Amino acid sequence: MTVHLMTPDGMLQPTPYHHVAVGTGTRHVHVAGQVALGADGAPLAPGDLAGQVAHALRATARGLTGAVATFDDVLRLTFYVTAWAPEKMEAFMAGVESVAEEIGLRLPMPPASLLGVEALFAPDVLVEVEATAILD
Repeated sequence: MTVHLMTPDGMLQPTPYHHVAVGTGTRHVHVAGQVALGADGAPLAPGDLAGQVAHALRATARGLTGAVATFDDVLRLTFYVTAWAPEKMEAFMAGVESVAEEIGLRLPMPPASLLGVEALFAPDVLVEVEATAILD
């Protein structure tokens, strides 16, 4: 395995993600921001943060699969969420947890950042997910 995840003693625990990932591979995979749009561009789960998180993670998994990678190879995830507020964390995590087993995303997740943004590229898009992976 090329990725070792850890949360060293003295760092905030528990969290839904590991704080540190050490990658030892040589092939880098970058999955561009994925959102809750179907292959035809139709919106999926409009107005539903949990549903959009799940769909965006499924799209991320498809991108990884296309590069012959999995979430086990992911060093880092970045989530962009529109109009973020702490009270949205429950819905956000519900979306993650609802799809984790299906897509092979182990919890706690790899190191992750969640950034609140004013808007994304379309008004119905509530979340966007980027992934960085490394393989031998």
